[in-house]
Amino acid sequence: MTDAPEDIADLIAAVQDQERRLVLEHFTHDDAWALGSLVVGLARDRGLSVTVDITRGQQQLFHSALAGTAAHNDVWIARKVATVRELGTSSFLAGLQARARGEAFEDAPWIDATRMAGHGGAFPITVAGAGVVGTLTVSGLPQAEDHALAVEALELFLAR
Repeated sequence: MTDAPEDIADLIAAVQDQERRLVLEHFTHDDAWALGSLVVGLARDRGLSVTVDITRGQQQLFHSALAGTAAHNDVWIARKVATVRELGTSSFLAGLQARARGEAFEDAPWIDATRMAGHGGAFPITVAGAGVVGTLTVSGLPQAEDHALAVEALELFLAR
């Protein structure tokens, strides 16, 4: 853990700001398809090998695995989604907050590391007045890039 405390604090603040800003008015099955297709389009345009997953509640509404991905991406997605469902924050923020405390996320006594992961890529889908209703998850890139692609897609989706 070589990050300076102020760097981690700044990154935590930036991710918390993203979570406050990226709030939808509604989230339907059609919205999931449009958002998932947007992420896949961005990934294809950039030649990225990622798996994209969108849930609402316990239901998977969108899933696409691009060339170069493997079944282990689905395992990572499940662990990242479990983190968002359990904590109500992005999986990236959960990992950053543990690092800021000088801990590894998976070493916390209340974390089942076979079920959860504090690695970037799962972002909460939040609806105004309803709270966190689902997840947008990207797997296949370094964790900060998985997170950034999910955030970029949500920003573009909201701008439509």
